[in-house]
Amino acid sequence: MDIFLESLQYTIPSVVVLATSYLLIRQFFDKELRQQKHELLLNNQKLITPIRLQAYERMVLLLERISPENLLTRIYVPGMTVNDIKNEAIRNIKSEFDHNLSQQVYISGKSWELIKMAKENMIKLLNIAGNKFDAKTPANEYNKLVLQMYFNVENPPLSVALEHLKNEFSETFTN
Repeated sequence: MDIFLESLQYTIPSVVVLATSYLLIRQFFDKELRQQKHELLLNNQKLITPIRLQAYERMVLLLERISPENLLTRIYVPGMTVNDIKNEAIRNIKSEFDHNLSQQVYISGKSWELIKMAKENMIKLLNIAGNKFDAKTPANEYNKLVLQMYFNVENPPLSVALEHLKNEFSETFTN
């Protein structure tokens, strides 16, 4: 029995020291892992923030470029017919949109949906205005009608999307 008690005298302190060492080492490694994750997150944010800023800029630029007052004046060439300018405007909108598809990764889902809706509504407006004229009518008559129709809409989807983008940007980057 004395041998058993004597072995316990040495074993118990050894087990306590081992358990304490294990807990301290585990705590140290957990802290290091948390610190590394935090540093990685900070580094990722340093990389992603400029890309997100650029995405917001590009989406604002897209909305501005497909607005009728900018789009129609940019693509208008004297001598164009209604059919010519309508088709060129729709092609231009689709091209601008396709060029910026990847930016959806960096903005919210709601912003992206509003931008898609603005694009689709702009195409719809161009088609509706185009149906009111003979295909060979001079384009300047079509341009006037498109602008008139656009400015008569109470909350144009382009303006709604642009305002939402600006608000989202402010909430994300200025706080």
